[in-house]
Amino acid sequence: MNLMVSSAAATDRGALAAMAEKGRKFFEELGAKLAELRKAQGLTQTQLAELLGISQQLVAAQESGERRIPVDILAETARLLGVSVEELVGVKPGPQRRGPAPRLQQQLERISRLPRAKQRLVMEMLDGVLNQAGQ
Repeated sequence: MNLMVSSAAATDRGALAAMAEKGRKFFEELGAKLAELRKAQGLTQTQLAELLGISQQLVAAQESGERRIPVDILAETARLLGVSVEELVGVKPGPQRRGPAPRLQQQLERISRLPRAKQRLVMEMLDGVLNQAGQ
C-alpha cells in the first residue's frame, strides 16, 4: 500500500513540476512579447506603468517573466500596445472569413501597429480631411 501511495505522490509531483515549468515558460514568452510591443509603440517601462497605474518595477518584472500580468489590467495593456488580448497572450486566431480583407481594414490594422506618435499624426490628418468633407 505504501509503495502505491509513494508512486502516486511521485507522479503528482512530476505532473506539478511539468505544469510549473510550462507556466514559467509561458510567462517568460508573454513578458518578452510585452517588451517587444511596448518598444514598438515607442513607450518606456515608466510610461507604460504610468498609463496602467502600476510601478515601473512591476512592468520590468512582468517583462522578465518574474511576475504575472494581473487579469484586471490585461485588456488595457493590450489596448495600449495596439493588439488584442488574444494576440498578447499568444492565442492563434480562429478561422476568419474568406477572401482578402478590404483595403481600408488592412490600412487600419497597419496604422494600429505604428508607434503612438505616428498614430496621432494619422488621426490628425484624417480629422482634417473629414472636416473638409463636412463629415
